[in-house]
Amino acid sequence: MSKTIFILNGPNLNLLGQREPEVYGHKTLSDIESACDKLGQTLGLGIKLFQSNHEGEIVEHIHMARDQAAGIIINPAAFTHTSVAILDALNTFDAPVIEVHISNIYKREPFRHHSYISGRADAVISGCGTDGYTLALRHIATLVS
Repeated sequence: MSKTIFILNGPNLNLLGQREPEVYGHKTLSDIESACDKLGQTLGLGIKLFQSNHEGEIVEHIHMARDQAAGIIINPAAFTHTSVAILDALNTFDAPVIEVHISNIYKREPFRHHSYISGRADAVISGCGTDGYTLALRHIATLVS
């Protein structure tokens, strides 16, 4: 049986491919899921992708991951800079966590330079576009093996 990796996505990522393509590119969340599913099969990992515009739903999925996942890849989006609740939930998860950002948050507005999540993350991938998800999946495969 393969190990499952939760890939959690925060607000507005449901609009990938439509919202600010000059920043986030033209790939959709469905495209990312397909790429991660394909790579996951190669790596012997199951993938469960979830997106929500609601902080509490993301927290609930982190709680579910405690019993169901070998690792979490998370793009908290705007919650990166605001959510102590997501950080607290991740602190209850005893397996690898990788934080992903499509854009380089450090080349953007100063308020985006702070991440609550980075303090818990085992790795941070920022500015690699949607390829950041597959990079994270490759890295998390080494951490959970």
